[in-house]
Amino acid sequence: MSPRPSLGSRIGSLPIDTFVLLLLCVVAVATVFPARGGFADALSVLTKIAIAVLFLLYGARLSPTEAWHGLRHWRLHTLVLACTYVAFPLLGLAANALVPTVLTPELYTGVLFLCLVPSTVQSSIAFTSIARGNVPAAIVSASVSNILGVLLTPVLVVLLLHTSAGNVDGAAVLNIVLQLLLPFLVGQLLRPLLAGRVKRHAVVTKAFDRGSILLVVYTAFSISMTEHIWSTVQPLRVVAVAVVCSLILAVMLAVTVLIARGAKLNRGDTVVLLFCGSKKSLASGLPMALVLFGSSQTTPVGVIMLPLMIFHQIQLIVCAVIASRLARQPLEASPPTSTEGAEPTEGAQPPRPTDR
Repeated sequence: MSPRPSLGSRIGSLPIDTFVLLLLCVVAVATVFPARGGFADALSVLTKIAIAVLFLLYGARLSPTEAWHGLRHWRLHTLVLACTYVAFPLLGLAANALVPTVLTPELYTGVLFLCLVPSTVQSSIAFTSIARGNVPAAIVSASVSNILGVLLTPVLVVLLLHTSAGNVDGAAVLNIVLQLLLPFLVGQLLRPLLAGRVKRHAVVTKAFDRGSILLVVYTAFSISMTEHIWSTVQPLRVVAVAVVCSLILAVMLAVTVLIARGAKLNRGDTVVLLFCGSKKSLASGLPMALVLFGSSQTTPVGVIMLPLMIFHQIQLIVCAVIASRLARQPLEASPPTSTEGAEPTEGAQPPRPTDR
């Protein structure tokens, strides 16, 4: 009989991503040494270029053949999209009742924006694989969520934030198309030339992914510091945001389970809906926030990013625990697997869950 793991080893096994620690370090650096003057202008141009290249790489990675193969699971994908772009936004709108007692108008804008961004890709797939769910369907659901999110997120921001703390107008949609969607489509067109190189240099591209996001965070928080907005954010408000994010995640986990039961999904598809429908992408959300709110005079972009950064870490820890428990469940005790779509992948060794 193997010895029982100690509390320290259990804590150490939690996915407290080193990338999140890097994000916090960047926030600290931006707080002490924010970009100003000509350096800030040059950094803004560099950030836009980095974001464009980032989404070009996203386009180069997505295999059209893999996407078309998984699209026949249309009912599952529709449910994932409904959770991401209907149920989540409704929760975000309901959070308006917490203003101003729990959330400031600026923090509420961040919470609502969190509810409008796409689902994650890499961590959703990784957790689905750990829990022995339908991995091919997870790949397509998460990818479709991100592709549609390039247009759906700014449209929802324009519609839902027009009457709240934001001042985003229709021009934001055009900015998203030019800075995010167009590079993604170019990446798809160049995929025959780039896909092999991206795969061979996975470490380099991963470093560029994370470096781009860190650059976005530094730029955003530099703007926030030069506008002196952090003097208005109290520590208790940050704790309140963490509690609100935890509640939103708990509600969405329950909603996905109830929808899966109502739709009579098999175990593999239920796992996909559970993870793809309850998570939000830090990698897609932060660049979008900078494009949508970077020039805002009433809604500081650094504050808007804060709820998404907090939600990111909470969802990693909670979903890792859930995936581990599902992995220990015997498949024989699960409902029969339907013939729709691909079979679940078992025994896969996914990469360490991050955010994509």
